[in-house]
Amino acid sequence: MIVAHYEHRLPADYDLGLIRSRARERGPLWDAKPELYFKGFLLRESGHFGATTSSYSSLYLWRHDEAFRDFLVNGGYKIVVDMFGRARIETRVALDARKGAGREARFAYRQDVAIPPDADLAAAMTGEIERNADLSARAGIVAAVIGLDAETWVFTRVLLSENECTDAGACYQILHLAQPLLDRLPYAT
Repeated sequence: MIVAHYEHRLPADYDLGLIRSRARERGPLWDAKPELYFKGFLLRESGHFGATTSSYSSLYLWRHDEAFRDFLVNGGYKIVVDMFGRARIETRVALDARKGAGREARFAYRQDVAIPPDADLAAAMTGEIERNADLSARAGIVAAVIGLDAETWVFTRVLLSENECTDAGACYQILHLAQPLLDRLPYAT
């Protein structure tokens, strides 16, 4: 599995109604996308949930790297580039992804955690996988994912939740969550 996330910072005077309309119009096009567990159409609005600027972003959990490749090669990303320009796409290998008992994801939470240089990598990864399993069982969690950037040795923790973000990290409002394969993720235990 591959986690992919890109973000476009918006001008201070940008009409966020346009972003909300875009998510309503484009979101359903992703609801049956093959090889996609989920795609979140995300908004950070200045002055809300810790955001100091506004941004629009997309967060994906792809089933296979080939599906992500096809998205890029076959022009799926071109639509975004034409509208907002080319953003840096952060990709992570998903070490673990689980479906929680939550029903309607309203918020996405992302936290990046550096792995100390002297850490036992296997133990650190095992610990994050266990932590992710525990988080997925929390009330209101729709999905929990732990990704690894093996270039910079950073874990990326992602939660999709019914509840407002309260932990440290970036909190996004979910404008639309396409979830074609979300129910195929293992359920929290």
